[in-house]
Amino acid sequence: MTNRLTRLSGVLVAVIAGFIVAPSVTAAEYKIDPAHTFVQFEISHLGFSTLVGRFNRMQGVFNWDRASPEGSSIEITIDTASVDTNWAERDKHLREEDFLHVEKYPTAIFKSTNYTGDADSGVLEGMLTLHGVTRPITLEVTAVGEGDDPWGGYRAGFDATTMLRRSDFGMEYDLGPKAETMEFKLHVEGIRQQ
Repeated sequence: MTNRLTRLSGVLVAVIAGFIVAPSVTAAEYKIDPAHTFVQFEISHLGFSTLVGRFNRMQGVFNWDRASPEGSSIEITIDTASVDTNWAERDKHLREEDFLHVEKYPTAIFKSTNYTGDADSGVLEGMLTLHGVTRPITLEVTAVGEGDDPWGGYRAGFDATTMLRRSDFGMEYDLGPKAETMEFKLHVEGIRQQ
């Protein structure tokens, strides 16, 4: 009986010690790969067609753990002067005071505050600062994939979409009633940091 209690005590001590020294499981940090991350937008042109554009320069990080997706977060900074709609004169106008006013507001920043969903899809809430205005937005997120890359790194990627009202961010330039809302699509790929 004494030997059995001694062995049981030894097992309990080992288990408790294991909990104490075992590293806590936390989400890994990923640095956004700007060569494989895209922020695109679509907006009606006077109700006659759809204009598609993108921002070419951005940076940021996200935290991700497939086993605990509720702890996911992201912060991304977009260079507003990098707007690109494949038409130089239009891009020049978009950089001016009627729209992005990039001289005064050179960046747009999104910082997430909460994720609800599972490891495959969910809703990401956060605050977007654009054109000097900060407002809450939500994005519908879908996981694309993750795994080892050919260069010894580990990557994860996601797609996300949201709708924005231009007037919510102080952009009132008249493009017709169908152009009041814009769809934004984010295609994000990150490299896990060691």
